[in-house]
Amino acid sequence: MILWASAVREYLHVGRDRDRRLGGAAGIIGSLLGAVALLGSGVFAARATCTAARTTAEAQRAAAEAAAEPNQRAEDRVAFEAIKTELRQELTAARDEVRSLRSLVRSLALYVDDLTGVMRRHRNDPPPPPPRVEECNRTGV
Repeated sequence: MILWASAVREYLHVGRDRDRRLGGAAGIIGSLLGAVALLGSGVFAARATCTAARTTAEAQRAAAEAAAEPNQRAEDRVAFEAIKTELRQELTAARDEVRSLRSLVRSLALYVDDLTGVMRRHRNDPPPPPPRVEECNRTGV
């Protein structure tokens, strides 16, 4: 019986050493798993932070565009008015020039008509007018 008792004690003693070794290994494995989990959660948090920063930047850009739109429209109106004023001035100048040229052409036509009359009174035949002048004399245009 003593043998049996010492065998049981020895078995229990060996079991405790084995449990101590397994407990230490389990602690190390647990620590490693905790570190990996911490690293994984850090990566997840970093990705979430980057996504949130991108979303915030896009929202701020959209808000800035929306806030700038009324100012941009006012600037566009001012530029449009400036362009419109410039075009009106150019159109007025072009119309004035056309009136002046028409008046000059009429004066020259009357002068040439007078010269043609003088030539005919002195029995000189004037040269025939160019085709465009002939057409204008016929049609009035």
